[in-house]
Amino acid sequence: MEERRVRFVGRAAEHSAPENDAAKNAAAQNAAAQNGGGENGTANSAAAFEVMLITEGQGNGWNFSGKVLRESLKLWEGAECFVDHVGGWGSEHSVRDLCGVFYDVSFDEAAKGVRAKLKALGPSGALAASLGREWLMEPEPRPAVGFSADVGFKANGRDVVEILRVYSVDLVFEPARGGAFVRALNSIEGRVPRHGSLQDSGGMMDSQEQLMEQAQLAESTRAVRAQMCGYLLDSGLAASRLPNAVQQQIRKQFSGKLFEPSELNAALEDARKMVSELVGGATVQGPRSVVSGMFNSDDQLTAAAYDLFGAERPKELEGLHAARLSGIKELYLGMTGDVDLYGGVYLERARFQHTTLTFVGLVKNALNKALVRHWNQLGRAGYDWWQKIAHVEHFETLNQVTWVIFGSVGSLPSVAEGAEYTELKIGDSPETSNFVKYGGYIGITLEAIDRDETRKLRAVPRELASAAMRNISALCAAVFTDNAGVGPTLADGGALFNSTAVTTAGGHANLRTNALSSGEWDAVQSAVFNQPMLVANETGYYGTGKKLAVHPRYLLVPRALWLTGAQILYPALERASGYNTQNLQRGEQGDVIVVPEWTDANDWAAVCDPEIVPGVCIGERFGLMPEIYIAGDESSPALFMNDESRIKVRHFVAVGVADFRPLHKSNV
Repeated sequence: MEERRVRFVGRAAEHSAPENDAAKNAAAQNAAAQNGGGENGTANSAAAFEVMLITEGQGNGWNFSGKVLRESLKLWEGAECFVDHVGGWGSEHSVRDLCGVFYDVSFDEAAKGVRAKLKALGPSGALAASLGREWLMEPEPRPAVGFSADVGFKANGRDVVEILRVYSVDLVFEPARGGAFVRALNSIEGRVPRHGSLQDSGGMMDSQEQLMEQAQLAESTRAVRAQMCGYLLDSGLAASRLPNAVQQQIRKQFSGKLFEPSELNAALEDARKMVSELVGGATVQGPRSVVSGMFNSDDQLTAAAYDLFGAERPKELEGLHAARLSGIKELYLGMTGDVDLYGGVYLERARFQHTTLTFVGLVKNALNKALVRHWNQLGRAGYDWWQKIAHVEHFETLNQVTWVIFGSVGSLPSVAEGAEYTELKIGDSPETSNFVKYGGYIGITLEAIDRDETRKLRAVPRELASAAMRNISALCAAVFTDNAGVGPTLADGGALFNSTAVTTAGGHANLRTNALSSGEWDAVQSAVFNQPMLVANETGYYGTGKKLAVHPRYLLVPRALWLTGAQILYPALERASGYNTQNLQRGEQGDVIVVPEWTDANDWAAVCDPEIVPGVCIGERFGLMPEIYIAGDESSPALFMNDESRIKVRHFVAVGVADFRPLHKSNV
């Protein structure tokens, strides 16, 4: 187990915009001046609150148990509190953001969390004190303000087993793991109950004094809230990357007013949609590109990434104009902001705005789409020959497959009026196959990204499609070549291809030794046509079924016999004079298929249409093509230990034989 660090951040407080530090500091100083602070804006030392720091549960994908939190209590004692988290890993807090320190830490059994007292102090202490008092006095709904822990820990999988260090517990917007004000312990003038009248240490204040103090407090908290709204407005506009004219319009709408964060978010989203429709053609440009239009659209980014990998776009994006990305490096840096190649995500430095997309996820989707394209191209080139001769079936589990046989009920006997129905003899199908898992992973290292090795990455789906298709091709070809050319042994004890009479147990009568010719092809067709269907694998029933009555459709040959086979099935190709082979050897009776893996220049085989009589069968669990998916995320061990994003490739396939009757082999 390795040490990890996580911050339980909310959306608006994950990173602070550097250009707003001065405004934030001014707000803290002004709030301090209005609430009894000194000339440096420090909070009154008497201002204190009871706070829930963190509760049991999941945060940022990590599971924190009550036991782990209980064992870490001493680490929270004396932890500092700052306004907002720092901007990125490796950054340090500014002293001007210090707003308090935690003490008297305990474990709350009812809430299953760490509870502590917060003493408001430091340059931003007045801001925290005023915000805490206002938040506690306000009825619902209240702003999503609370406390977010920045901790280092050890984990087993996604379960935290030990907290090693508490870096800070910060006052943020929308905390991710249970941090909140509980109650005010005291105020500048005295205790401030959440609901009720103000009291001093000696008893009830008179009504006029209460009203005056309440008015002063209300004015003070309104001023702090207005400053907070101004800060949120500056931060939201800075992060929006909207055109300046649109930003000024939104600033005019909200400036100097009190508003909820959701109102600002809604206005920004509406503006994004409007600008996206107006400048939808703006997109990625060149190695040093900047955002020239709306880069906050997931559709724009998806289209550009699919084009980068040569993948077919989703139908809904086919008409979307998107200029080309220069390479994988531009895509990675633009989405993650990871200019120092730490393997993290730094959205405040990312040039491409996006909401639901991740770099690894987008690359995975593009590679899957590109794999489909290359799979189809290889199929058109002839490497999917096995799809013509094999029955393909989808399965919902990875259990052993029992193949279904054709024609086991030869005919229905007549039933006289009033007579009893007789039991039908249904032929069993004992042939089985097991699924085999194939796969591996593709590692995208940070070095490869920095070298911008887009060409190599673009070749990945083509290679995976070729490998998977050739693998299935080899498995199907081996059905005819295993065991010195007689194929696997079936459940009846006989080799798939043998010349033993079908009236004998294990006899299949589907193996000959003559070279390919027009007459021999006709003889094989006749042999398959006359094969008796299965009644039962029992003495007295071998070879007693009705005729299969189906001709082979496909002629399987090595490359050396392709022309010979084509001239037999398509007499128009015959160059010899005086031929008369216009009988059953016409195009509609069959097709010539070259099996790439066959090395014997003389052996050949015949196969019936699998849609009529299945012989060779292929089972797939998650699709006939291999699947590409993410193995981990930005916090995965591979990225931490190896600077590598891993994309896993997996393929489950079962290949077997359901019945020998539609198959015939000639070992010359």
